Amino acid sequence: MTTLTTATTFSTIAAGLVGLALSTSSASAQQPQLPEGWFKACTQQEETSICNVQNIMVSETGQLLTGISLIQLEGGQDRRVFQVTVPPGRLLPPGIGLQIDGGETQKLDYVICLPDRCIAEGQLTDQLVNSFKRGSNLRLTSVNFQNQPNPIQVTLAGFTQAYDGAPLQQSDIENRQRQLQDFVSRNTEELNRRLREEQERAVQGGGATPAPAPAAE
Repeated sequence: MTTLTTATTFSTIAAGLVGLALSTSSASAQQPQLPEGWFKACTQQEETSICNVQNIMVSETGQLLTGISLIQLEGGQDRRVFQVTVPPGRLLPPGIGLQIDGGETQKLDYVICLPDRCIAEGQLTDQLVNSFKRGSNLRLTSVNFQNQPNPIQVTLAGFTQAYDGAPLQQSDIENRQRQLQDFVSRNTEELNRRLREEQERAVQGGGATPAPAPAAE
């Protein structure tokens, strides 16, 4: 399997579960909460078992901010991969910087950029897993097309439980998807409501304030 094909396959695994990044706490129908936290999802593809421990951060409108995936394949092919997924519009040479608890920065190189995301990849080692288990905070920094760093802070609380624990059941996955959809829908409605109110205030006050006189030359 070529690097490009491998990256594309893993990017589908990592980013295809964006809607599953939900916390274990339930959100009420009246006040849905933003899903977050570490979780494990496993699937079987022919002879290969695929497990992905991940933490995916999204905005209030459901846009992907950062996705972290620790992917393990066993069976037909054995491979362990660590991936970080960020929005598009990144500068490629800097890659993504990874720091645990303010320690030494490690660089992850991009392997592929799709229209809606860029993916950096590294080897998933026992050393990396153990550093996640011992750590408290993870800092991931990508650089956008304006050459500005975009750091993201990720808590490592709950990582060990997700990594060593059982994967989610299908019913849990479906429930998490519904939670995220409810959250995004509710926030979209709220944003639209605020926009309508601002537009109405602008219309109502449109004739009250005279336009400023042109500046003298």
